[in-house]
Amino acid sequence: MNNRVHNKPLIILAGPTAVGKTELSIKLAKAVNGEIISCDSMQVYKYMDIGTAKISPQEMEGVPHYMIDFLEPDEEFNVVKFQQYTIKYIQQIYNNNRIPILVGGTGFYIQAVLYDIDFTENETDSSYREELEQLAKEEGGHILHDMLQKVDPESAKAIHPNNVKRVIRALEYAKLTGSKISDHNKEQKDKISPYQFCYFVLNRDRKYLYENINKRVDIMVNKGLVEEVKSLLDKGYSKDLVSMQGLGYKEIIPYLEGKCSLEQAIEILKRDTRHFAKRQITWFKREKDAIWMDKDNYKSEEDILADMLNILKAKQIGG
Repeated sequence: MNNRVHNKPLIILAGPTAVGKTELSIKLAKAVNGEIISCDSMQVYKYMDIGTAKISPQEMEGVPHYMIDFLEPDEEFNVVKFQQYTIKYIQQIYNNNRIPILVGGTGFYIQAVLYDIDFTENETDSSYREELEQLAKEEGGHILHDMLQKVDPESAKAIHPNNVKRVIRALEYAKLTGSKISDHNKEQKDKISPYQFCYFVLNRDRKYLYENINKRVDIMVNKGLVEEVKSLLDKGYSKDLVSMQGLGYKEIIPYLEGKCSLEQAIEILKRDTRHFAKRQITWFKREKDAIWMDKDNYKSEEDILADMLNILKAKQIGG
C-alpha cells in the first residue's frame, strides 16, 4: 500500500445486520470529525434502497458518505473493486483532514482494506475459467466442488458448493499458481495493517437481534419492498444478476412469479436474514483485532459512544 497512509487513523464499525450500526455511525462521525465509507456489497446499487436498508440523505445528517448508490444493478461489483475505490476515498478523506470510518457488515470487504490484501493474480488465461463455467452449467456446481475438495480441502470446507463463482476462483488459482488459495488467504490475513486502526464490532443478545431482524423485514415490506423488487424487474434487470440474488430481493421474486404466497416469502426472508446475521457474527469472531461492543451492557447509545471515544483516545485515534 502507498506509504502516504502508513499509520494514519482508520475507524471500523462493523456488526451483523439490524444491530443498529447506521445511527451509531453518524454519532461517531460527528464526534471524531469523520466521513463514512459504506462496507456493504449491496448498498452500492441504485434503485435498491428498501431491501438493502440504505441510509437516506436525511439520516446522513450532513456526514459525507461514500460507496452508496453509484452503480447500476447490472454492473459488476466485487471485493477487488471495493478495495480500489475505498483506498481512493480513504486518501480523499485524509486530504479533507477528516478520519475515515468504514461502516458495514461485509467482513471480507473490511479485511481487504484493513490488511491491504493482495488480489493480483495471473488472469491472462481465461480458457480454464470458461471450461469450469461450462462444466457447472452442464453438470452442476457440485462437480466443481468435488474437484476443489481434491486440490484444496480447506477451501472446499470454507466455500459453499452453491457459491460457484468462488469455487471457480479457487480452482483457477490452484491451476495458475500451483498453490492453494486457502494458503494465500491465510498469508494475507496475517499481514500487518498499514493503518493505526480501531475495529469495533457492535453486537447484542441473539434473541433481541433476531427480534429486530423480524421487525425490520416487516418495516421493509410496509415501506414497499415488493414494489421495489417489481420495479427492478420491470426495468429489465434479470433475476439472475448478482445484485438481484441479494438478501431481500431473491426471496421476493418467487412471490412475484406466483410460486409462493407473500407470507411465505416474508418468512423465508426473515429466516435467511437471521442465518446471514449468524454468519456475520461468526466471521467477526475470527477477527483478532476486533473490540466487541455489546449493546445489552449499555443503557443508551450515548453510553456506547462515550466508551468508544475513550477507547479511541487511549489508542490516540481521533482525538
